[in-house]
Amino acid sequence: MNPTLRGLDSGQLLLIAAAGLLAVAGVAHTAAVGLVQPEVAIGFGALIAVGELARLTMPGNREVAPIGAAAALGYTLLLDMSDEPLTHDAFQVVAVISAGMIAGALPHLAVGRPPRLDAVARRLLVGAMLAFAFRPLADTLYATTHSLDPTWWPALGVMVVLIAVTLLADVLVAAALRAEQVRTAFRVAVRDEINMAFPLGAAVAASGVLLALAAHSMDMVALLVFAAPLLVTQVAFRKYAGIRATYLQTVRALSRVTEVGGYVEPGHSRRVSKLAVAVGRELGMAEPELLDLEYAALMHDIGQLSLRDPIPSGATVLTDPQQARRIAELGAAVIKQTGVLDWVAELVRRQCDSVAEDPPLSSRVIKACNAYDDLVGGSTDRDRAHAALERIRLGVGTDYDPAVIEALARVVDRLTPLHRL
Repeated sequence: MNPTLRGLDSGQLLLIAAAGLLAVAGVAHTAAVGLVQPEVAIGFGALIAVGELARLTMPGNREVAPIGAAAALGYTLLLDMSDEPLTHDAFQVVAVISAGMIAGALPHLAVGRPPRLDAVARRLLVGAMLAFAFRPLADTLYATTHSLDPTWWPALGVMVVLIAVTLLADVLVAAALRAEQVRTAFRVAVRDEINMAFPLGAAVAASGVLLALAAHSMDMVALLVFAAPLLVTQVAFRKYAGIRATYLQTVRALSRVTEVGGYVEPGHSRRVSKLAVAVGRELGMAEPELLDLEYAALMHDIGQLSLRDPIPSGATVLTDPQQARRIAELGAAVIKQTGVLDWVAELVRRQCDSVAEDPPLSSRVIKACNAYDDLVGGSTDRDRAHAALERIRLGVGTDYDPAVIEALARVVDRLTPLHRL
């Protein structure tokens, strides 16, 4: 199988296949009937290519190309340019978007950075969906803007309604794919897509509408006028994504200090973190909460650096509860020194609280996952995993949250056969 297709689930493959067939149909149809108003098509296609070239990865491993998406929407919604009606059809829109995406992806392919095919397919299908809904109405809407009593409100209303429907469809498709990829509930994935991706999608949609309207009086100059602020915005998003990535890399590096120093078993922090995030998803936690949970789980044992004599194997579940609480408080104090992770420090500090003390959900998850890994470690034995869960269940209602333990049990039952750890 093509390396870029490995690891894709059936939903992603279906999406890629549908986008591929649509691209072939668009190019074939356009080649057969000829390119209508080629200078406009080439201009917008070039801006789409620039957007694909400058694509970026947002938190949650979401690949986006805001400039390219805005250009594709603008070309789809064009009614006229300098009072000359634009008559390109939906198939030509698909062809131009496809050509721009391919041109923008080629430099990345040349240096070994292929785009995520499912993300590219989604961007193409979103553009195609809007094109097949809007382009058949373009002539009628153009007539309303150039009638004896010209008005842009009907055209603008149609644009806004169709874009809203298209964005909603995109959110649902993205949520369905993400629910399968990260094994979370569909409703949770929808909520995360709305919170994390919809704001950027709305901004891109607004830019696309303004680009189409500006072309009415500014001609092709509108491409340059709108490309500059979009590029500045994309640079800001890239810096934000880079800062988030740097935080996570720094936290991961800090979490290994306890392992290098021999305070905990090798891989303990990483295993607890992965297990905690999986349990958090099982419980329906939102993405921002999962990110804080990941940070806290990675650094939950950093307080052990204060110990003169390390705990055997670093297993705090087997030590005195007061000592475990002191380790958590010392770890929280260390994390607070960063000045930017105060909430994460609070999650670490309260990981030893009992259920009666009502700690945050993330702290409850960390406590359960840490206890499980302290008992199982890197063992691949399924019976040992079940024995550890049974031991942890003895503390349900006092030390451990029942809902968290049941979620942990489901995750362990699901992951153990797959990995045969």
